[in-house]
Amino acid sequence: MRVLIAVASKHGSTLEIASRIQERLQTAGLLVDLVEMIEQPDPALFDSVVIGSAIYMGNWMAEARDYVRRYQGVLNDGNVWMFSSGPLGDPDLAPEDDPNRLPEVLGIPDVKEHQIFAGALDPATLGIGERIVTRVVKAPFGDFRDWAAIDSWADHIAKATLKTPDESMSITDQ
Repeated sequence: MRVLIAVASKHGSTLEIASRIQERLQTAGLLVDLVEMIEQPDPALFDSVVIGSAIYMGNWMAEARDYVRRYQGVLNDGNVWMFSSGPLGDPDLAPEDDPNRLPEVLGIPDVKEHQIFAGALDPATLGIGERIVTRVVKAPFGDFRDWAAIDSWADHIAKATLKTPDESMSITDQ
């Protein structure tokens, strides 16, 4: 089984999450290509697709939204998983309008699952404008990623992807 992980990451934190997912899927025996969305990898060439983007100001990055729109038809026909990276700090302080409905908004309602992972913010990676914005919105600096949760989700994807159609049938289907 071939899996595409297509990712949009501004400062590398989301790319690191995608790399971790790639490692877990490969360990499970899947063939995995990790490609940045700006390169426009064709999801039709893969059995499963994992799409991930950083969230800035409550939105996926532009190249992620553009990628999903471009390949919307293919993504609606496949085994697609999504993740977002971006809430910082205490998860209880995340805004009420977190992108829980993102698959529907982007036009791919049949996504297997959409996970939202806390992100990381390193002031050394920010430009001057971004530093000003982080001060204004009082964004906390640090690494808030829950690697155990990321590993667990990746293992869940691997298990679901490796199932044969016969294994996924319920007893009532047989």
